[in-house]
Amino acid sequence: MAQSVLRNGVEKLSEALDGSTQGQKLRDMAKDMKDYHDPNARLTTDYGVKQTNTDDWLKIVNENHTGPMLLEDHAAREKIHRFDHERIPERVVHARGAGAFGSFRMHKSLEEYTTAGVLTDTSRTTPVFQRFSTVLGSRGSADTVRDVRGFAVKFYTEEGNWDIVGNNIPVFFIQDAIKFVDVIHAGKPEPHNEVPQAQSAHNNFWDFISLHSEATHMFMWQQSDRAIPRSYRMMEGFGVNTFKLVNKDNKAHFVKFHFRPHLGVHSFVWDEALKLAGQDPDFHRKDLYEAIDNGAFPKWDFGVQLIPEGDEDKFEFDILDATKVWPEEEVPVQFVGELELNRNVDEYFTQTEQVAFCTGHVVPGIHFSDDPLLQGRNFSYSDTQLTRLGTNWQELPINRPVCPVMNNNRDGQLRHSITKGTVNYWPNRFSATKPAKPEEGGYVDYAEKVAGMKQRLRSKKFQEHYKQAQLFYNSMSEPEKMHIMTALAFELDHCDDPTVYNGMVERLTYIDLELAQKVAELVGAPIPQKAALENHGKKSKNLSQTEIQPREPTIATRRVAIIIADGYDPVAYNGMVAALKAAGALPYTIGPRRSNVYAAGESKEAGKGKQPDHHLEGMRSTMFDSIFVPGGADSIATLRKNGRALHWVREAYAHLKAIGGTGEAVEFIKDACALPGMDFSTSAEVVDSYGVVTAAKVMPESFKETLKMAKGAKDFVDAYTFEISQHKNFERELKGFPMMVAF
Repeated sequence: MAQSVLRNGVEKLSEALDGSTQGQKLRDMAKDMKDYHDPNARLTTDYGVKQTNTDDWLKIVNENHTGPMLLEDHAAREKIHRFDHERIPERVVHARGAGAFGSFRMHKSLEEYTTAGVLTDTSRTTPVFQRFSTVLGSRGSADTVRDVRGFAVKFYTEEGNWDIVGNNIPVFFIQDAIKFVDVIHAGKPEPHNEVPQAQSAHNNFWDFISLHSEATHMFMWQQSDRAIPRSYRMMEGFGVNTFKLVNKDNKAHFVKFHFRPHLGVHSFVWDEALKLAGQDPDFHRKDLYEAIDNGAFPKWDFGVQLIPEGDEDKFEFDILDATKVWPEEEVPVQFVGELELNRNVDEYFTQTEQVAFCTGHVVPGIHFSDDPLLQGRNFSYSDTQLTRLGTNWQELPINRPVCPVMNNNRDGQLRHSITKGTVNYWPNRFSATKPAKPEEGGYVDYAEKVAGMKQRLRSKKFQEHYKQAQLFYNSMSEPEKMHIMTALAFELDHCDDPTVYNGMVERLTYIDLELAQKVAELVGAPIPQKAALENHGKKSKNLSQTEIQPREPTIATRRVAIIIADGYDPVAYNGMVAALKAAGALPYTIGPRRSNVYAAGESKEAGKGKQPDHHLEGMRSTMFDSIFVPGGADSIATLRKNGRALHWVREAYAHLKAIGGTGEAVEFIKDACALPGMDFSTSAEVVDSYGVVTAAKVMPESFKETLKMAKGAKDFVDAYTFEISQHKNFERELKGFPMMVAF
């Protein structure tokens, strides 16, 4: 295993340290890298002295008696001292995260709008580091909780670092940064007992939300499927705040940044997310690493929304309000670049944990707007990195830029740079290290005329909080509306103060009366009879994640569990494994045990058997996107007597996943989900019933490696893989089938 890790690491490093721009950041970090698997490496102290024994403290001892330890053992004291100080303060928000390296390219220049080389030079490949995260939970919390997800990208540009510190939701709870303290305090565990961890289902959060009307739009997003993503790779990314792009003619455009995943936007269902939080709390982190290790590099299209300076007052909403989206009908997204993640981290702490982002990190051609949330973030992010990492945090390998750095900042704890010279100030008698001229790439702040009174007020448009919440809800598909209703009912059921859940139901009457009534009935609040605000009925595109699908049906990186027992059909099994791998999916064999399982007609004495990847008790259906069960009379007879195997299929059915079965397996699948209205194959004909695809008789030629995934396909593999590509079968949910099975 160690040799494999070493080989993979060396291969990755050699690939990265080529002459390309993409390897620039990795070459920069190479001087700080050490290989623990180097066969010539020996244990040393921090000051470099090789150690012969790091298992026993120096002490007074003989073969019969152990005496006191000696303080003179500096190496032992160093080992304990370093361990005692391994932890740094975790992030107050976004503590739980995962990251990866990658690259960014523009395929269309934005030189009409900006001078930023990273956005105009289509010949560049800019190295990046991206960190995904939850917001509320601690470092030890689970990945799949209901929460906003961080989507932060550090671009190591030739002009310096540029950070987009965004989320997977385009709006936020507050308009002004001064309220950040309140919304996070309200969302975090309650102060008297430090519970609950990593979730918003408690009195304080919903008390704050019910009393804070500007959060209305955001809490609708937070209660939608966007807050329980299937994968980091299947999330949209949004810059949230409004910036400015300034071109060579000093003309400015307001801008919002977007990242749209190639795999489409997909989510868990709530029961699935809840179970995964306990069964595999590292699910998202492992999913990201697994995809990159398998060469399935996550990709996003990079887009911008642009509004010319001078047109900002032409909209019903204030474009600087972070609780509002810019509807795409009014401000289209122009997709002009691509982000790819293609290399996992070498060490979590020094890279993923120590990476530090700041909204204030911009490069020439990118400037700040008067967005009041952004203005406060520009202060807060630098301040928090000082607390977490120390004054020289930007010198850490993961944070330092790839371009030259020179200034008069000196000293401080853990200073890395050694700066030669006899002066450290400007101006100086040598005219050394002078400020850069604009034509040399110096940053020039955009000259903007500002007029107004100094006072604590908000403009009129900032005081409207409900129209876009209605717009979002109106734009949801029926299943998404159902999920929002059940999410609110779950959250408010955890609130035991009637003032809180009554107040929230009242707030919902500003969005949709029927929604408010359904939630009120479930949580025990008075059922409202009148809408507090008439719903305008408008919709907008791409607010529903069902509209954001891959360009073509794909099952790439989908995890498919193939359940077998002794006597399984080898033709169906081998054919499906080959078909899935050819399409980029990840098949996993699941058996009643992890020791070898034998195919029909295969002798246990003479046959090799197939070793499952996991056994039925070691994994659960929640960890896979789909289940396939090949036939084989003996195999199915065993599985039909196994309650856990039956539960696997029933649970996957309730979670709306594609299920496939051939031969004798059709009867086994019927055991799990034979409900009125469900149909199953009784012949060679392929039957697709609400995403359950069966064929009672299959031929070897049915299993092929060239797929034509399509709805209603006559071929079993084509029909089954198409259902996997759809992620969930929401028609099954709308029929109420999941509520009819025990899972």
